[in-house]
Amino acid sequence: MTTIARITLAPRERQIIEGLRDGSTIAVVAHGLKIREGTAAGYLKLAKRKLHGVSDNATAIAVGYATEAIDRPELLAPEGLYLPLAQRQLIPFIARGMRSAQMATELKRPVNIVRRDGRDLMTNLGSKNPAHIVTRAWHCQILTADQVISWLR
Repeated sequence: MTTIARITLAPRERQIIEGLRDGSTIAVVAHGLKIREGTAAGYLKLAKRKLHGVSDNATAIAVGYATEAIDRPELLAPEGLYLPLAQRQLIPFIARGMRSAQMATELKRPVNIVRRDGRDLMTNLGSKNPAHIVTRAWHCQILTADQVISWLR
């Protein structure tokens, strides 16, 4: 197993990232923490900077899990989940914050097909947004720390 230095987030930074991992918006997370949305956004920006300077929420969550900056979700048995290869292939790209057009280029597929596969992936994982896809993929052991660490290097 490849390792990378553990990242320590300030308590509020950690709360913000952990709040986003279930698919909540920054507004919902801020409301739950009884802070202003702008304040929460500021903490999120600081956390992303510490998490290898990522810019995307899904990527921040993936890096947070891989570096143990946030608690990793409970692992579930992946046997009960069937994802077609086309959908499964999108997960690492989503975790890296790529958009549909970028994924289509990488995978040499039409962008409309990649978008459809992304919608189907979200449905199959029961997720609300890309950040939640990362958490659900981690739950099901489709996305791992080794995968995330490999593209951080």
